[in-house]
Amino acid sequence: MAEQLAGQNFKVSRRVFLKGCTLAATALGLSESMVPRLVEAAASDQRPPVVWLHFQECTGCTESLLRASHPDIGRLILDIISLDYHETVMAGSGLQAEKSLQDTLDRYSGKFVCVVEGAIPTKDGGIYCKIGGRTAMDILAEVGPKAAAVIAIGTCSSFGGIQAAKPNPTGAAGVSELLPGVPVINIPGCPPNPISFLGTVLHYFTFQRLPRTDQMGRPLFAYGRKIHDHCERRAHFDEGRFVEQFGDDAHLRGYCLYKVGCRGPGTFSNCPTARFNDVDVWPVSVGHGCIGCTEPDFWDNMGPFYERLPGVSIPGSGGGIVHDAETAGKTILGVTAAAIGIHAAVGIGRKLAGKKKKEE
Repeated sequence: MAEQLAGQNFKVSRRVFLKGCTLAATALGLSESMVPRLVEAAASDQRPPVVWLHFQECTGCTESLLRASHPDIGRLILDIISLDYHETVMAGSGLQAEKSLQDTLDRYSGKFVCVVEGAIPTKDGGIYCKIGGRTAMDILAEVGPKAAAVIAIGTCSSFGGIQAAKPNPTGAAGVSELLPGVPVINIPGCPPNPISFLGTVLHYFTFQRLPRTDQMGRPLFAYGRKIHDHCERRAHFDEGRFVEQFGDDAHLRGYCLYKVGCRGPGTFSNCPTARFNDVDVWPVSVGHGCIGCTEPDFWDNMGPFYERLPGVSIPGSGGGIVHDAETAGKTILGVTAAAIGIHAAVGIGRKLAGKKKKEE
């Protein structure tokens, strides 16, 4: 299937291909000298087999990946890997699809990458999600341990997502909870940025290991900093300039969205720098606060979404860095003016003393 797609409509130009690898290297924090290694890994004829499992989800993660505009990550991924099983995009169905999955497991045991999209229901024996007559629990238990690495894409597969929100009627859980001892890396987000997924895949194919992660299994290159720390509205926060309600003058001026519910101060992600789909925007830049979708249990812990996140110290109106800088600037100017006055007075005094000496 992947070979047919790659050979027809999914070809990308060399320029787009190189740019995609360069962007991935940048996202990973790698130097320019590492780009050729990423290109070599991505262009290798030995395309690693990938099994993509769908469980409790809305397919939004796949949609985000396939709709990425530049680099065309959906097409790039289909060019550099052998996508042997993916229920949404594969041509086969029913017995044919399940045979493709089994053939990959038999032929590439210990060598393929497993991508999981969606949470796994565990209540009542996992009966709330079945594929081909088998529960999601059974499928994951068979496929996961045979994979070289498992990538949980999206908040649902990473932490349970909305399915795990209280009261969690199906007992939905994230992948890592059900695969102890298996290397699992989480790419949370609702949906996650395709760059975060692509960077993880290329890192694994290039260095034969998963990137460094935080304590929640998220790659540090994408989730190592709080959104608040590199948000373009941060300067307004520091100066105490806030939107009080959507549509007010402050909102139109692009001021900080913290008071109308932005969860940026408590959320780790690269959204402000990676942005989405080559249109140079992300939710905060277009006027909607972050809802904390990359964090565990965000449906429970981050709500209500339009109320202030507690425990955040905010500066008073008119204070902050710029105000301090202006105060310091005035002080410096005052000291400078005084110094100039003293220098001038000393100069005049010397001239008068010299004139008096000549007269004597």
